[in-house]
Amino acid sequence: MNRAPEVTRYRADAVLPCDGTGQVFRPGEVEISGDSVTYVGFPRDGGHGGPHASTTHGAAPAGDVEEVRLSGLLLPGFVNVHCHSPMSLFRGSGENLPLLRWLREVLWPREARLTSDDVFWGMTLASAELLQLGVTTSCEMYFFEDAVADAVLAAGSRAVITPAALSLARPEDAAAVGDAWWAERLEEVSDFHARRHGESGRIEVGFGPHAAYTVPIEVLADIAEVAQGLDAIFHIHVAETEGEVESYAAEHGRSVPEALADVGALDGRVIAAHSIWLSETDIALYRLHDVAVAHCPQSNAKLASGVAPLSRLLAEGIRVGLGTDGPASNNNLGLWEEMRFAALVARIHDRDAAAIPAATALDLATRGGGAVLGRPDLGTLAAGSKADMVLVDMEDPAFGPIHEDAHVVEHVVWSASSRLVTDVWVAGRQVVAGGRCLTVDVGEARRQVEDRSRRLLAG
Repeated sequence: MNRAPEVTRYRADAVLPCDGTGQVFRPGEVEISGDSVTYVGFPRDGGHGGPHASTTHGAAPAGDVEEVRLSGLLLPGFVNVHCHSPMSLFRGSGENLPLLRWLREVLWPREARLTSDDVFWGMTLASAELLQLGVTTSCEMYFFEDAVADAVLAAGSRAVITPAALSLARPEDAAAVGDAWWAERLEEVSDFHARRHGESGRIEVGFGPHAAYTVPIEVLADIAEVAQGLDAIFHIHVAETEGEVESYAAEHGRSVPEALADVGALDGRVIAAHSIWLSETDIALYRLHDVAVAHCPQSNAKLASGVAPLSRLLAEGIRVGLGTDGPASNNNLGLWEEMRFAALVARIHDRDAAAIPAATALDLATRGGGAVLGRPDLGTLAAGSKADMVLVDMEDPAFGPIHEDAHVVEHVVWSASSRLVTDVWVAGRQVVAGGRCLTVDVGEARRQVEDRSRRLLAG
């Protein structure tokens, strides 16, 4: 019986580790053992002819080694830090509406009719989309969390699942929902954490209270306390629209970040999605409490919500990653277009052509996303990181010329796109080959989503 090799060595035309150094290995190698990277660098045989022959990251392998030659550029899988991916069921619904009208008139009424099977198929189709776009990890806030986890595991992808705390029966009348309902929901999510956190090494569980205008501040404090006790992520929408900020301040006499800080909800692993309309005090609180931001520029623009102060957040040392939001408000789940748009909008916002250079934009989609999740093993290729990789076609007319290493990064951000993704691996397992998802019957998933979407639309 043939036994599996202990190490698989991938040699590519180029390897871009996205480790913060700016290093590019041309050609390069990545070695994998199990679900982790053990080596990244130039080929060990020294045949690269470059000036950095001594540059290595990781120890020499022991045991059997399988060598795989790849044509193209290897880089880490992208990390999408704010998603509602099962909303693939509602893609194209409520177009041309601002956020609150879209939520009240279109999304929430339809979500109130969801079943667990609906969410499973919505997440299944979304998982195939994410993987084919080079996104290997997503941070999900949604309902029917077991169905989300089942779909992620079946697709072979990776996710941080933060079950939504939101009463769809009365989404904007949180005080009328009743303490018992909130307590029951918190117990459900805590049980989900106990059952599924860490499953297959690809599921992390956090807590996802929707927002301060849909969840009472006392409930947010209770959720944050439980999350902190489990060292789990507390994932919440903050300052997404100007109207939301003004209304909350008028009613409560303080901003949402101030209210969260006052009840101790900013003391743990907090991801504040959107964070567009922040005051100087809010930014100072983010810095003080090490709050991470999920920046969603395309969804923010499509819903006319505003432009987040990206350059300022980064200058303050605040951790920022990129999120797409849901496929009903973006309308896709890829980060290639997101990182380019983030840089372009920041340059317009700052009136500075040097704002958010290509390397910074790429960092937001990779290593920065891992940092937002508190996962330095994601979004980078380095010894000890998870073996989540994307292969990009470098023979495309858009990917050149290349006269120096910096051009590789520039072309990835400004010239390339998700259409150049050919192959994807998660935890060392290949899940996309030749642009086709190997783990999901995409045709069946599309049929399921189409049929279920029609039912949800009909009411």
